[in-house]
Amino acid sequence: MSSKMPALFIGHGNPMNAIMDNSYTAALKRAADSIPRPEAILVVSAHWMAQGTHITCADRPRQIYDFYGFPDELYQVKYSPSGAESFVARIEEELREEGVTCNDKWGMDHAAWAVLVHMYPDADIPVVEMSLDMGRDEEYHYNMGKKLRGLRDRGILVIGSGNIVHNLWKMNREMDAAPFAWTIDFDSYIAKALENNDHRALIDYKNAGDSAKLAVPTRDHYLPLLYIAGMQEEGDRLEFIYTGLQHSSMSMRCIRIG
Repeated sequence: MSSKMPALFIGHGNPMNAIMDNSYTAALKRAADSIPRPEAILVVSAHWMAQGTHITCADRPRQIYDFYGFPDELYQVKYSPSGAESFVARIEEELREEGVTCNDKWGMDHAAWAVLVHMYPDADIPVVEMSLDMGRDEEYHYNMGKKLRGLRDRGILVIGSGNIVHNLWKMNREMDAAPFAWTIDFDSYIAKALENNDHRALIDYKNAGDSAKLAVPTRDHYLPLLYIAGMQEEGDRLEFIYTGLQHSSMSMRCIRIG
């Protein structure tokens, strides 16, 4: 019998976190140690933007180094879990009415492996990745999260991987640089909405005003949060498993629901 799984939102930030040992990566390790061992992992990725919602269908999805200009050490990180094929059918069944399709062209980008290399370094848990349908509004993505709730009872850990605040145009090269006021403001606005169980504020995040425009210049890194919020059930506890800020314009806040 599978243990009921929580759902996680992970702020993944700079790919360099994959090879770093810091308070953030330590928090990821603690998070993995604190939950039941999943049978499989589904990652809703900020880096797979598509028309339509798709999931990877390869038994061993190829690792994608979807960045450039980084040290060679980062490109030497290997993360190659297998055994996903049997779980793809379960996920497709859960989302049959939503028209989700299997895609064998994509793989596992750094929104998945740069996080999982710290959480499950042995790469011994099957991984499936899900795309973001960029043609749909925030309400759609939130409701897709609701559709994923049943996976928690099947021993599948769902991770939304993005960032609450993610502005590469304003970022400081120094990872530990002081955050902008609007970074703090919007990160706090979202944290308060989560604490108040105010999912409408999460969906209508643009109502936060100027801080929202700067914190979310594009929706890709924000949308995975809506999936995890949508998975929340009555009585689920909320925990901020990490609350740091990086590069002045990046929230690394990580969230556990359930």
